[in-house]
Amino acid sequence: MNKQIYKILWVDDEIDLLKPYILFLEEKNYNVITFNDPYSLLNHIKVNNDYDLILIDENMPGKTGLSLLSDIKSISSATPVIMITKNEAEDIMNEAIASEISDYLIKPLNPNQMLMSVKKVLENKSIINQSLKTNYTNFFNSLSKNINEANSFDSWINIYNQLIKWDLDIEKSSERGFDEILFSQKREANKKFCDFVIENYKNWMKGSRNRPIMSHDIMKKLVFPKIDDRSIFFILIDNFRYDQWKIIENYVSSLFYIKNEKPYFSILPTTTEYSRNSIFSSLLPLEISKIESDVWGIDEKGKNNYEFELLDRNLKREGFDFKHSYNKIIHYDDGIKLINKLPNLLNYKFNSLVFNFVDMLSHARSEMKLFKNLAYDEKSYRSLTLSWFKNSPLNEVLKFLSSHNVKVILTTDHGTVRVDKPIKVVGDKNTNTNLRFKKGKNLNFNNDDLFVCMDPKNFMLPQENISTTYVFSRENQYLIYPKDYNYHAKNFKDSFQHGGISLEEMIIPFIELESKYN
Repeated sequence: MNKQIYKILWVDDEIDLLKPYILFLEEKNYNVITFNDPYSLLNHIKVNNDYDLILIDENMPGKTGLSLLSDIKSISSATPVIMITKNEAEDIMNEAIASEISDYLIKPLNPNQMLMSVKKVLENKSIINQSLKTNYTNFFNSLSKNINEANSFDSWINIYNQLIKWDLDIEKSSERGFDEILFSQKREANKKFCDFVIENYKNWMKGSRNRPIMSHDIMKKLVFPKIDDRSIFFILIDNFRYDQWKIIENYVSSLFYIKNEKPYFSILPTTTEYSRNSIFSSLLPLEISKIESDVWGIDEKGKNNYEFELLDRNLKREGFDFKHSYNKIIHYDDGIKLINKLPNLLNYKFNSLVFNFVDMLSHARSEMKLFKNLAYDEKSYRSLTLSWFKNSPLNEVLKFLSSHNVKVILTTDHGTVRVDKPIKVVGDKNTNTNLRFKKGKNLNFNNDDLFVCMDPKNFMLPQENISTTYVFSRENQYLIYPKDYNYHAKNFKDSFQHGGISLEEMIIPFIELESKYN
């Protein structure tokens, strides 16, 4: 395959003195066209668009480099420009960077430094893609072995992090050939992970020492020990996958140091009613149903109304007696109200902020045509999350908190998985409606892959009556009633759901942030 020849325009009032550098670039297979004044360059690009990069001198008679840069951008805003200068003044550099210059070189030029700059601008993506091919081949060869040998929660956390890294790396590149291979590997990993969870979950619920940090451990093990003289802001984004954290990480890290990043495991079911209440209460669902029965009813929806009370009682059990706040943000207006009262919340020792928008986004995916078009796969789902975050009250909250001496913890209660394998389940009218798990009497299904809990108490799950059974989907399954089966199977196919067992639902982020401005 012939290598692409890039065309470079170079303007400098002393261009003749730069002949050795021009020859050096031409030896490296770049086509260089030179100009000795800014106006001849501008006249050229007004009528020609067959160039890939422009090199400009910062100080030429009749026009500064910054002024020329502005003129170039007005003609071709997407053209990369490298500025070359003798001037090392910081204000000039700042102005050039603000003008979205691609790079900034100081005279006297070093040929290899110049070549590196040109390559970085013109060939960065192709070099990265070539490296991606080599590195992914090595990764592919070792991943299957790692998946087959994974026998601990730490090994699964590591495998899932690697899968996310490659998913995001491939997404950034133009190499689409690896998509199907990675998709297949994720399916293989999820199958083995579900086997691992099913094999070990009962022992984890019995209090095994060899278990991961789970939902009911978060407050006691990771949050309460951080309580000191500073206010804590505990921010929980409902239904927030680990890959979604990774795409907002750069924005958050511009405000905070990532002091601690500790993935943990959601309990089952991976739903708000169970996993989030377990977080706030530091209790497992069966314990909540016994100890907090007055605020945790039998009705599924009624289990999500008393998070403040569950946290308040939890704090008191641990010997804490201070003022704390609870704020749930469902609509944009809720976020504006929260932003306005943030200065007052600085007076509280502990503040819980629950953002439900990502959860709404996920459910909307299966109910609204708009979201079906916007969030049709993992890549688009992440992109939509990033767009939401950039313009969300959460972003404004983090900006405010970054300038104050407070502790910030960012986490979630569970993730979500894209489903595409419908399974028929028969239940009575009291059976819950969640598509990833069912709870009820006399549940009937014809599938051996489901995780069935005939003895809920052994899995620390409430048992309303003697015949109550829990059935959990795994990997990419979703559970559909026989009535209008084909319609619902089609409607929910490729939607994002939660409640069952998968890497995406169970391995989730816990992030401790430290402000850079204190």
